[in-house]
Amino acid sequence: MMIVTGGAGFIGSNIVQGLNARGISDILVVDDLSDGRKCLNLSDANIRDYLDKDDFLARVEKGETFGSVEAVFHEGACSTTTEWDGRFMMKVNFEYTKAILSWCVTRKTPFIYASSAAVYGMGPTFREAREFECPLNAYAYSKFLFDCHLRARIQGIFSQVAGLRYFNVYGPREQHKGAMASVAFHMDTQLQNSGRLRLFEGSDGYGPGEQQRDFIHVDDVVAVNLWLLDNPQISGIFNVGTGRAQSFNDVARAAIDWYRQREDHSFGGIDYIPFPDHLKGRYQSFTEADLSALRAAGFERPFMDVAAGVPRYLDWLHRD
Repeated sequence: MMIVTGGAGFIGSNIVQGLNARGISDILVVDDLSDGRKCLNLSDANIRDYLDKDDFLARVEKGETFGSVEAVFHEGACSTTTEWDGRFMMKVNFEYTKAILSWCVTRKTPFIYASSAAVYGMGPTFREAREFECPLNAYAYSKFLFDCHLRARIQGIFSQVAGLRYFNVYGPREQHKGAMASVAFHMDTQLQNSGRLRLFEGSDGYGPGEQQRDFIHVDDVVAVNLWLLDNPQISGIFNVGTGRAQSFNDVARAAIDWYRQREDHSFGGIDYIPFPDHLKGRYQSFTEADLSALRAAGFERPFMDVAAGVPRYLDWLHRD
């Protein structure tokens, strides 16, 4: 059996799809379905069972088993970067993850979990080392602290434990995320509503729309997770991005080109809006994954750039 926490969420549901594509359906999905819209992410998936996240944690803390578990993909978390209830964030993200890690280590079960590039704060270096980490919000701190917890004990762990620091992930099954959905998702909505896009004016020395992020398609994220499943001898903390920063203007052009080719040649145009005061000093104007550790571990597959990934995503969003 595979266990996927956050399995009805964005990345988790795509991991379930990736497992299904391999013919694996013996999957226990763990999630919080208070937002019932997330069920739709599993409507075309094949799984064996479902558990609420609190029920799962209670059983883990009691040391219960779930049969023969081949691996745990831990994607469940509060990922709202604007959430400042630190007590809640540490309970849901930090303490919960520690409990699952302990359960997996005791049973020598591979544990592949979601960290975040948010641990790096403003950068400018995005390499998996303590000197480059400076989280700027409660979400980032909760992810950072678990990575520190792992580092302090990883030498004494003899089963696979891998933390994946996701950069800016976009792609299918994120529609429930609302404001936290990717820029590609919001651009699609804007183009449908008005035929135009809104991007921030310049900030931190970057011109209008020229702030740069490492945008990675969720299919590539799934590929890294499944590669780790295939290579249980590999442990550590790894960046998961493309290794190439691209501007918001690049994403906008890819979306506009898709609409012009398939919908209406009148689509397009970008309006630059004032940079919000509340984001000043807390906004990553540049991110770019250093992939040295991931490549050295043996992951060789190339990643999609936005010119390839954004049209792929829009094709999915507008499928019949």
